[in-house]
Amino acid sequence: MINTIQPIENIQKSGKEKEKERPSDPIKAEFEDGKTFLKEKDYAQAILTFHNTLKAWEEKNDQDGIANACNQLGIVCLEKEEYNKALEHFQRAWKICERFDDPMSLLALSNQIVCVHRGLNEFDKALSLCLDMIDTHNLNSNPQGTVEVLETMADIYLAKDDKKNAADCYRTMSSIHSNFDHKTTAGKLQEKAAALDAS
Repeated sequence: MINTIQPIENIQKSGKEKEKERPSDPIKAEFEDGKTFLKEKDYAQAILTFHNTLKAWEEKNDQDGIANACNQLGIVCLEKEEYNKALEHFQRAWKICERFDDPMSLLALSNQIVCVHRGLNEFDKALSLCLDMIDTHNLNSNPQGTVEVLETMADIYLAKDDKKNAADCYRTMSSIHSNFDHKTTAGKLQEKAAALDAS
């Protein structure tokens, strides 16, 4: 979530990607292990590892660490379709990111919370959060982000069997692509919208 800048000494002049060095801080090292377990879908080990790092960061009152550990625990729960537990973890991370006015982390959390609401079939909550995300992307002049959220919204509308609003999402996406002269993509999205209108 909250990214740290890569130290300059880790960048090799040859341009070849250097193998990631294990962090010297034992808590950060364990956190990286947890991410590896998550990637390998070893959820039991990932949860144990992230709980350990969460406790260690709580003892240090490291707010960044707590937010990151909660985020990762939420992701594990999301993968396991334990949506209510995932939401609890994400909400704890959210409060910290909100307190530190970290809009990019809040946006990343929003994406994950949308997945939680979709998993719980809480489509209206998911859509409401999507609209907030579109506002953020518009404020940051990020049309790609807006298109990605509109795509998610179209999927949610289709899950609700609301073809009219799904078609509107495709038309809006098409319009954004047209503004950037992406004619092929814009055309395909218009065809999707027309197919929904006709169905």
